[in-house]
Amino acid sequence: MKKLVSFTAMLLIAAGLLLPAKVQAGTGMQTASATASKNAPPPGVGIATTLSTITGVAISPLFGVSAVGCYQYMKCDGDQEKIAKLPWFANPLFFVPGLLIVLACFIKDSAGIALPVTLKKPFDIAETIEHKISGLVATGAFVPIMVNFIREANSPGEPVNLSLAAMGFAAVDSHWLYSTLMIPAAMAVFFIVFLASNAINILILLSPFGVVDASLKAFRTTILASVVGTAWINPWMGAAWSLVIIFISWLIAGWSFRLSHFGLTFVWEFVARTKNRFIPDAKENRVFLGRKTGKVPTRTYGTLFRNEKNELEFHYHPWLVLPRRTLVLPAGNYETGRGFFYSEILRVENNSARTAFLLSPRYRGHEERIAAIYNFVGTRDIGLRAAWTWFRSLFTGKTPVVAAPAAA
Repeated sequence: MKKLVSFTAMLLIAAGLLLPAKVQAGTGMQTASATASKNAPPPGVGIATTLSTITGVAISPLFGVSAVGCYQYMKCDGDQEKIAKLPWFANPLFFVPGLLIVLACFIKDSAGIALPVTLKKPFDIAETIEHKISGLVATGAFVPIMVNFIREANSPGEPVNLSLAAMGFAAVDSHWLYSTLMIPAAMAVFFIVFLASNAINILILLSPFGVVDASLKAFRTTILASVVGTAWINPWMGAAWSLVIIFISWLIAGWSFRLSHFGLTFVWEFVARTKNRFIPDAKENRVFLGRKTGKVPTRTYGTLFRNEKNELEFHYHPWLVLPRRTLVLPAGNYETGRGFFYSEILRVENNSARTAFLLSPRYRGHEERIAAIYNFVGTRDIGLRAAWTWFRSLFTGKTPVVAAPAAA
């Protein structure tokens, strides 16, 4: 029953994405201008439709782009002259494989709860990579084309309907100004919403529980369905709901960006097996902040080293490109924690250890060297690895030992 409901939701979303803009614009709109001209939608409907379309595609880029491309192709009714003028995403060589990949992900998600985590996670990694690539490609290669498509669809022979003049600004009525304003704005909106959607993908990838994965995917599908559904009922309702999603995405944009970068780094280093070719630097190394420290948020990426006062300093660039900032870590005893999937730097206080930094997968196997480089008090097992060490000690009778720093 759950599979049937999910599949039905996917079909409804696809149907909404494939709706002609004229139908969306005309639904529920009874204004004086519509009475005067049945073919011309009310002023501003194109902007509302653009907002809903861009928001929906940003939530699921490959699905959205493939669905829109399929619609554009089917709308040509086999006319080869029209087909020849279609953009790249309306080519069957793109949208057919794209929709097949989406279908494969749906089948994988449907069976996800029953599959062991070790079998499911490689597919989640592949989906995360696909989501990242399709989102970045869509930002620059799909959004500008889509903005112009919607403008043309909502202005059959009446370009003024989508211009700013139609909204009361007669002095600035021009197509080039519309494109100049709308395309950068649409790309910014797409990227902000995409960051939030990609953060959900990263949470799914990092979650060790199939039930949590399924819940997160159901949440993302529900949000996508709500965008399509409200836009189908009324373009203004769809635009209003899209603005709510965009606003929330903007509020969490920093968190989404840090989580996305964190997840992408971990995925790349797992897939590329970089730890086999990596040796920690003798003075400074790139790490993620493990918990909010001062005003610096968790998962901030930067460089850790010891200054001339023997203090631990963390240098970072907000959003990776803004001017460099410095965080001096509180004094205390630090250790390197050996994890099963990744390792950490811990701050030990009163026989309790708290995460200070997260080390990417390439540092696995180099924990003792990291402890020596930064003059930590030792190393210890953490997480699943600590549980396994404790379990093994029950049978061997050997007490787990915290290692002393190795020589540099």
